[in-house]
Amino acid sequence: MSKKSLFAYLGTLIAFLILDGLWLGVVMGPTYRSLLGSLMLDQPRLLPAGLFYLLYVFGCVVFVVLPSASWQRAARLGALLGLVAYGTYDLSNWATLQGWSAQLAVMDMAWGTFLTAACCTVGYLCAQRVHR
Repeated sequence: MSKKSLFAYLGTLIAFLILDGLWLGVVMGPTYRSLLGSLMLDQPRLLPAGLFYLLYVFGCVVFVVLPSASWQRAARLGALLGLVAYGTYDLSNWATLQGWSAQLAVMDMAWGTFLTAACCTVGYLCAQRVHR
C-alpha cells in the first residue's frame, strides 16, 4: 500500500468515524430510537459495525478518492456512492421491514449522501498532502 493510499484511507476513516459518531450518538440517536423502537439494540454490535466502517471506507477510497482528480470530483462521486449505498440499504429495509418508514429512508439516504461526499473530500485532501 502506498503512502498516498494510506493517508487517503486514514483520512476518510477518521472523518467517517467522527461525523457518523456525532450523527448517530448525539444528533439523531433519539430520533432513530423513537422511529425504530424494538428493532434497535440497546448497544450496537461492535464487530459488524467496525467491519462496516472498514469495508465502506475501503470502497470510498478505491472507487472515489484515489481515482478523483480534484476535491470537487471526490465530493460529487462520494455523494453518488453515498446515495447508491445508503439508498440500497434504506429502500431494501423500507420494502421488507415493518418498522422502516419512508421518512426514515429519506432522512438516512440524505445523511449517507452528505456523509460520504464529505468524507471522500477529506480523504482526497489528505491523500494530496503526501509527497510521492
